[in-house]
Amino acid sequence: MSTEILKRRAEAEGRGLQSLERRRRVASHGRRGWLMRRLLLAADVVGLSIAFLVTEVVFGSSGSPDTFKLADEIALFFLAIPIFVLGSQLFGLYDRDEERADHSTGDELSRVFLLATACVFLLTRGVALLRGNEPDLAKMTVFWLLLCLVVASARITARTVGRRSSSYVQNTVIVGAGAVGQLVGRKLLQHREYGINLLGFVDEHPTERRPDLGDLTILGTPSELREITAREQIDRIIVAFSNDRHESLLPLIRTLRDAGIQVDVVPRLFEVVGPKTTMHTVEGVPLVGLPPLKIPRTSMAAKRGLDVITALLALIVAAPFFLIAATAIKLESSGPIFFRQRRLGKDMREFTMLKFRTMGADVDESAHRAYITATMQAPTAQEENRLFKLDRSAEITRVGGWLRKSSLDELPQLINILKGEMSLVGPRPCLAYEVAHFAPHHFDRFLVPAGLTGLWQVSARAHSPFSEALDLDVLYAQSWSFGLDLSLLARTPLQLLRPHGTA
Repeated sequence: MSTEILKRRAEAEGRGLQSLERRRRVASHGRRGWLMRRLLLAADVVGLSIAFLVTEVVFGSSGSPDTFKLADEIALFFLAIPIFVLGSQLFGLYDRDEERADHSTGDELSRVFLLATACVFLLTRGVALLRGNEPDLAKMTVFWLLLCLVVASARITARTVGRRSSSYVQNTVIVGAGAVGQLVGRKLLQHREYGINLLGFVDEHPTERRPDLGDLTILGTPSELREITAREQIDRIIVAFSNDRHESLLPLIRTLRDAGIQVDVVPRLFEVVGPKTTMHTVEGVPLVGLPPLKIPRTSMAAKRGLDVITALLALIVAAPFFLIAATAIKLESSGPIFFRQRRLGKDMREFTMLKFRTMGADVDESAHRAYITATMQAPTAQEENRLFKLDRSAEITRVGGWLRKSSLDELPQLINILKGEMSLVGPRPCLAYEVAHFAPHHFDRFLVPAGLTGLWQVSARAHSPFSEALDLDVLYAQSWSFGLDLSLLARTPLQLLRPHGTA
């Protein structure tokens, strides 16, 4: 065993060992799937029951053309429960909690909507065939709306409850302590909501340790992975790039999977692998299919329609705040109300982006240029505020500080959206001098319009360095869908309410 491994283990036995013991106590081995399946099943039954009861209270059980008696409707309700549960199983609504760390609420809610629609349609057609008349359309419509809303709310509540349980936590190790493995580790530490209790790394030849990994240490070598898994009660193993030959890992990984361990593999060329990636095979050899990065014109038209309607309504609602903010900015410091800056949008077209001014007039941008260069050369370097964002608090006005913390300084970009220069959702509008630091794949971000909010803003904000923010922008462009835009818009208010300290 190398001297470096022994040194890392000595560190673990000292300062790191106490943290490992603390982490171990909060985790419960192999229980996440068991817990969530039961909570989600209970949520579905409760949601279906509430929707039925409220509909009965509002409409009753008689009247034309709804001629079902209460006893018949109760019998139909009890028949609907197993059908709805079976439909949830077929729609995959009880699966994948053990697999997925970042569970997509938007994807789940869309499947609940489809399931509720299918169930109500089948119910109405079945009643029409059995009774020879159509059920009360208003009653069935209300039941359908309640079913969508109540089941979705019950599932959100169930997930909130589940994530607070120690049974939801998965003890995890990363095989490979190279640049990619350590990057994955940092992201997992940043997102505690994933329920990943990261214990450390397994690698025989680790690279220099990032400074932002807390007390994570090397737990051993891949040859010791079986013993580490048993000793630490591991639920999940993430295989990142390692110098070890994969032939030696394959039998071990197969054995661990057979023992019920969730295994995740970071794919090679992961920079170009997005959510729309598909898997297919050639005589049993799996191939990763990368779809072309092209958004249909009809989809772009729908995106533009959503932008115009939403931005127009938001400007009308926010008009009083514009007046208040403009007055406060003028009273506190001399200079313009709006901060204007040239940015790059779709297809690298330049436009003038608007913000409320939050700093003094004529602030030198050379400090920001130097910071971008530094963070691209050393992407793990944080500012003293522990954020990956240049600390310019000395130059920010009192009103500007409040505007930045609430992200309300971005509101004037609604004007850019109405003009077609930006979109509600998209990559952050970048500065021309930042392009000099782009890797080739980063230019894919210009395939879609720049956005007021986006994947980077919702997922990480100032807690990721510039290079990782670019990767998230590229991921958005690679995986764009109308549903993704709606999901990010729905998640944005929740992010604004959380104290990120990005001012």
